[in-house]
Amino acid sequence: MDETNVVVTGASRGIGASVVREFAAAGAHVTCCARTMEKLESVVESAAGPVTPVRADVRDEFDVERLMETAAGEGAIDVVVANAAVNHGSAGESPLGEEPYTRFDDTMRTNLRGVFTTVKESLPHLAADARILVPSGSVARESTPGMGAYAVSKAGAEALVRGFAADVDQSAAVVDPGYVATDLSGGKGRDPDDVAPMFVWAASDADDVDGEVLDLRAWKSATR
Repeated sequence: MDETNVVVTGASRGIGASVVREFAAAGAHVTCCARTMEKLESVVESAAGPVTPVRADVRDEFDVERLMETAAGEGAIDVVVANAAVNHGSAGESPLGEEPYTRFDDTMRTNLRGVFTTVKESLPHLAADARILVPSGSVARESTPGMGAYAVSKAGAEALVRGFAADVDQSAAVVDPGYVATDLSGGKGRDPDDVAPMFVWAASDADDVDGEVLDLRAWKSATR
């Protein structure tokens, strides 16, 4: 992936941090963001390749516009990983009917509008063969008790992927790495470092990605 230009949002921890390191190790230049620069420092220091950190909040389209302009300073953007997300409730313990309005609104603003903003602001800077990748999970497609606004936001994010896949020339896909041990899952699941290579595969080697859900089975079948 030498000279590949990658943008990763929500990069200070969990899947985002692991994906930044994986792309950098593969030779890509990565521009990454989080809400606070301090939280990105350890990610940059641990990456085995060029990484440009940017303080940006995906809830703010002007922040994201600046993020994409910074990334475009390295050339056309080849890969966008719209990873930034929040889960304000405890996984499995947040019935939708008990969600406070403020928590519901911020979840949607980050996980749904944030994906929309990330993709929209990247469009003027994308390479012709760029790939847009949005992490998601089965909660977006299956009824799962207690997942609250988070599940709804992920269903919306997957709908955005299908919409962009239909409307833009570049490819857009959902990447479903299964249950991953992050703050969003309560620390239960696979190590983020173990699934980060899936995103490099989805960005470079996966076939028929446009509008599709790329899951663990597809990745393992293609790379075994």
